Amino acid sequence: MSNVPILSAHHLFKTFTLGGDSLAVLKGASLDLLAGKTVALMGASGTGKSTLLHLLGLLDSPDQGTILLDGKEVQNLSQSASSKLRAEKVGFVFQQFQLLPELSAFENVLMPRRLARGSWWNRRKQEQERAKEALESVGLGNRAKHRPTQLSGGEQQRVAIARALISQPALLLADEPTGNLDAQTGDEILQLLLQLAREQGAACLLATHSAAVAAQCDSTFILKNGELHPAP
Repeated sequence: MSNVPILSAHHLFKTFTLGGDSLAVLKGASLDLLAGKTVALMGASGTGKSTLLHLLGLLDSPDQGTILLDGKEVQNLSQSASSKLRAEKVGFVFQQFQLLPELSAFENVLMPRRLARGSWWNRRKQEQERAKEALESVGLGNRAKHRPTQLSGGEQQRVAIARALISQPALLLADEPTGNLDAQTGDEILQLLLQLAREQGAACLLATHSAAVAAQCDSTFILKNGELHPAP
């Protein structure tokens, strides 16, 4: 497997203005993510873990610094270009699942392909087959027609994982993916997420408060005072 990073972030700065006050969240954070490797991101609440994930996933832009995805600078892309690149190369798994309640599990999983392919998405048999295979890979092939309200929390997160991985993204970002699940279900979801990410060769960054979760990743970084440090 190549040692060339899938993603390289260099000296990222991000400041927010709240009520006239400035809050510097990131102060030169740098990170490399390799294909097939999972990195845990730890840090106290409010230190900027979600902010960093949003920058790396092109949901926001840094005030300073560079982000290279597959060797290309992406931090200054237009909104439309960022959206297309996210749909093709980035997968997200959130704590709150973020499934669309009016859509079935199958339709939720297919959504990134719709964003990537445009208005003809639902006429592409190949894309629909990918969604079916993605659901089967998380053990929910028989729940394709169910809506989120008809699924348990663990099943909803499995759908979210299938949605994140349907495009075989180069980069997978997970923000407290087991935070809303009981311990047993959370461990099952974690094992599934790590297994599928490694099988697909995705570079994975997983934000967590849990040392036990972090211990199952290949390495751990701690975000403190706006900077990233390898865990001792």
